[in-house]
Amino acid sequence: MTAATKVNLLDFDREGLRALFARIGEKPFRADQVMKWIYHHHVDDFGQMTDLGKALRGKLADIAEIAPAATLLDKHSVDGTRKWLLGMDGGNAVETVYIPEPTRGTLCVSSQVGCGLNCRFCSTATQGFNRNLAASEIIGQVWVAAKALGNQPHQQRRITNVVMMGMGEPLLNFDNVVRAMNVMRDDLGFGLANKRVTLSTAGLVPLIDRLSEVCDVSLAVSLHAPNDELRTELVPLNKRYPIAELLAACARYAAKRPRTSITFEYTMMRDVNDSPELARQLVKLMRRLPAKVNLIPFNPFPGTGYRRSEPDVIAAFQKILLEAGVLTMLRRTRGDDIDAACGQLKGQVLDRTRRQAEFRKRIEEATAHAA
Repeated sequence: MTAATKVNLLDFDREGLRALFARIGEKPFRADQVMKWIYHHHVDDFGQMTDLGKALRGKLADIAEIAPAATLLDKHSVDGTRKWLLGMDGGNAVETVYIPEPTRGTLCVSSQVGCGLNCRFCSTATQGFNRNLAASEIIGQVWVAAKALGNQPHQQRRITNVVMMGMGEPLLNFDNVVRAMNVMRDDLGFGLANKRVTLSTAGLVPLIDRLSEVCDVSLAVSLHAPNDELRTELVPLNKRYPIAELLAACARYAAKRPRTSITFEYTMMRDVNDSPELARQLVKLMRRLPAKVNLIPFNPFPGTGYRRSEPDVIAAFQKILLEAGVLTMLRRTRGDDIDAACGQLKGQVLDRTRRQAEFRKRIEEATAHAA
């Protein structure tokens, strides 16, 4: 097998890695040893895996590699937020963001090069869509950040939470995202608890149902409006899967996970979705299922026509929800000085125009398969 055809071990979860080792005549526990070297010790050189025999190390070097994407940029914010720009093929790049807080460290991970959902208030949407990321390119973002931060899953945990909230719609890259999340949650991977891995979706109803059957992670929904007319304007996918269908899917997801709530993300935009009346409409929606609301002050980007809601308006909106018994949190803006705040991730998406038809085709295929 030539270098050009080597398999990237970052593409495999534990089950896949064991199957690969079986195909090359090795016992499953050898796959477990290698997985631990990769994710606990950030080793990408088989020669350093000292508990493997010399023959096995040579065999692996011939057929496999551990190849995360190249880091093109590593940028630090004054508030401690850190952003990596990771190079993909064809001049493309994606962004990954680490947000440190006193009690946790959250890594925001991308699932696609660009995004084709065209949400009106999102910087990523202005770049269009190029392609899905491979599982290795998704988990590779966590690997790069973990190595840079000195993260050690069971000793010095810098990354306590991973959110699939970066560039792209994760459910439209279903198999690769699930495989990567398996590694995030595996004790031989990054060892995160199920509830500490969150997938955020714009609301692909059939794929929410499919996710509930194969992967136990937290679910977040980009809602941003409490009625279909406004949400369709902000999130065009709502025309296909309106709010009633979306909430029904969320209820089914929550029913399989007792004591689990669904997070609804609501970006606060001045004179668009921040009125008291819309807050009251949102209260009625949230009473239907176990839910919490994250209010996100809009983060501006070049060319946008939207503006951030005023602090007193956001506070009044939050008060209406809290007084009605809806758990509501205000997300603090972090990393906006390095364009790393929510909605600002842009990366580098080339050759995107001719890919839109392909993206629409992927929506049809993915949802048909889920059904």
